Amino acid sequence: MLEELKEIIGRAMPELDTSTVTEKTRLIEELGFDSLAMMMMAMEIEDRYGFRFTEFVRFETAGDVCAYIESKIS
Repeated sequence: MLEELKEIIGRAMPELDTSTVTEKTRLIEELGFDSLAMMMMAMEIEDRYGFRFTEFVRFETAGDVCAYIESKIS
């Protein structure tokens, strides 16, 4: 799941080098995510996995995003 998320992050923020992203990587503090980047990532996730975000979800780390996606697609 992490490799798929790295692809999604790369599409949301093409200027980032996602090769160093781990499950513990903090989206805001380490990758510089802002509200627009979060929205772009959410849209990419929705398109790729076929579900919609129907509630606010606070993602701190890449691992949080992976766990959320896995909970929705399993």
